Amino acid sequence: MKNLRLLQGLLDLNFAQKNSELKFEGNTKGVLIIRFQVAGDSVNPETDLIIDLGLWNRQTRLGYTFSASTAFKLPNRPARSFDAAWIQRQRWEALTPAERGKFPRMAPDFVRELRSATDALPVLQEKMEEYLNAGLRLAGLINPQQQQVEIDRLRQTPATRHLPTELSGEEV
Repeated sequence: MKNLRLLQGLLDLNFAQKNSELKFEGNTKGVLIIRFQVAGDSVNPETDLIIDLGLWNRQTRLGYTFSASTAFKLPNRPARSFDAAWIQRQRWEALTPAERGKFPRMAPDFVRELRSATDALPVLQEKMEEYLNAGLRLAGLINPQQQQVEIDRLRQTPATRHLPTELSGEEV
């Protein structure tokens, strides 16, 4: 519990602002995770993820999109970020301006994560599970190394698709 309290102190807005060159996350076990920049060959696909989600959202106006620079404080306490995230308009607008100005205390409705060559798959899968336990409704973990996508849904067993050409946002 002591480690978790220390972790929560490190993952606050003031600390993040003073150390903006570093990207931090934490997990439910109280482990501080330092996120490093990705290699050049990961940048374009990651950028495409946020652009595609942002364009879809601009057309539908159903919610708000977030990049990997946004950390969310989950109800089960860790601060996490994903390559691309989306929150329904009503949920985001229910937050006060002060709450929006900090690390949002909520799980997104939908996230996409792109595994880079330096990411360990079990670590990313654990991250997805933490988000699902916090209320995430739908996630896509894109794994180009194994040419597959793991689709995680709230209260369901993950499904893996090999070489999909498109992914659906389903009912989310």
